[in-house]
Amino acid sequence: MLNVSHLRKEYDRVVAVDDVSLTVKRGEIFGLLGPNGAGKTTTIRTVLNVIQPDAGTITFDGKHFSPEMWNIIGYLPEERGLYRKSKIANTILYFASLKGLSESEARPRVSYWLERFGLKDAGHRKVEELSKGNQQKVQLICSILHKPQLLILDEPFSGLDPVNQILLKDILMELRQQDVAIVFSTHQMEQVEKMCDTICLINKGRIVLQGLLRDVKKQYGTNSIRLEFEGDGAFLKSLPIVKRADVYQNYAELELVDVTQSRELMASLDGRLNLRKFEMVEPSLQSIFINVVGMPESLEQPNPPPVVKASQPMAPEVKKALISFLMGILLMLGFTVVEALKEEPNWIGPLVITAAVAFSGFRFLKIKSDSERKSRESGKGGER
Repeated sequence: MLNVSHLRKEYDRVVAVDDVSLTVKRGEIFGLLGPNGAGKTTTIRTVLNVIQPDAGTITFDGKHFSPEMWNIIGYLPEERGLYRKSKIANTILYFASLKGLSESEARPRVSYWLERFGLKDAGHRKVEELSKGNQQKVQLICSILHKPQLLILDEPFSGLDPVNQILLKDILMELRQQDVAIVFSTHQMEQVEKMCDTICLINKGRIVLQGLLRDVKKQYGTNSIRLEFEGDGAFLKSLPIVKRADVYQNYAELELVDVTQSRELMASLDGRLNLRKFEMVEPSLQSIFINVVGMPESLEQPNPPPVVKASQPMAPEVKKALISFLMGILLMLGFTVVEALKEEPNWIGPLVITAAVAFSGFRFLKIKSDSERKSRESGKGGER
């Protein structure tokens, strides 16, 4: 049994995980859920001892985690962790050796799992030659080949087509029957509803919902109605007792403001629709998720970076005036130094040159200003 108690982790004074406690029993599939940035990955990496928590304890079967325990843990990261240039069978054998399996132990298992995942003849191929879905299958094999007692999967269904999703579901159910404790994090709520015994919903680093899936659904009750009808159901959206309405051609799903208003809804439909079906439905995990976490706020477009105009090439007359001005400065400095070294300096020459340089400077600024004004006027004319 995995036991996580009062886990806390901060990054630069930002709390990523705040007082998270959870228990995953052997033979149980545990769904770790939450929006992006909720703290799921940090929780997983802390459980795996990849990062150290600031507070809290983590044990498996009563033992604190140690390097030796890696051999009983299987982990599928969300990111690809395969050597793209390596052959598939060699890649799996390498990961098996990291888990303490000898080659003689691992090879029969490699053959079995490659065939099970429909990759029987792919062992000699390079990883990079496989599709994204088949790479995901190879990575899954690497995570279960050593028969782990604790299996942690981050988005395991990513890249898998419906057929292979069913295959993976069947395999996870088999591992569950073998008393493996399974944790998986995913955004696919329908997979969670089909597979998980227990769920934990994290938001902003804290647990906001946890328990057996069936108990969570009972807790949130049902105020949803499914209708099948003939007629125009557009008016359903405007009924005051209806909180939300998804209306289709001859079908609608309604969420009532109050579950006790089903009779009132029936009365509202009388004479307006030819009703074929009216049934209460239990809330989906997705609706519970949205109810607890809320819909994501509309993403504001970030302020665009200031437009930095490409520097325009300097006009020839501006360049000529600038060169004249700079040469005048150098000439002025030279005359000043020469006169300063004389026993009886004559400052008339340097003063005349200084005046000329000042005039040259004003002339440069005037030419530059005129050139920029003409450039702006030309640009406005092009925009019209």
